[in-house]
Amino acid sequence: MQIDIEANSTIGEKSFFDGRFLVKGSMRIDGKFEGNILLVDQLQIGPNARVRTEIKATSVVVEGGVIGNIAASRRILLLPTARILGDIKTPELIIQDGVVLEGRCTISHVQIDNTKEYVEGLYKADDS
Repeated sequence: MQIDIEANSTIGEKSFFDGRFLVKGSMRIDGKFEGNILLVDQLQIGPNARVRTEIKATSVVVEGGVIGNIAASRRILLLPTARILGDIKTPELIIQDGVVLEGRCTISHVQIDNTKEYVEGLYKADDS
């Protein structure tokens, strides 16, 4: 499955960015990105990309390597070549065969401060 977004910002192969980056619109990373945070609407991380940062976006497509947490308000799609070390938080998570992921996944359409307490509370509520 090949997913391409039309990016209005690109970090090309053999390019390197280090710092804090805020993008209005969409972005594609094919090179190396390191920083404290990356804020963007739509993000595509190419198969040869290496990213080390916290990502906050509307939607994210990952084909390359990411070290850091990813939060997306709509969707995260992990393609077979994705390699991720970090936590994921999104209402919709699609993981294709071949992905390597180590981290916690929180999948919810609503903001819940303590998911464990919320789910355990629902479980216990059935005992009434």
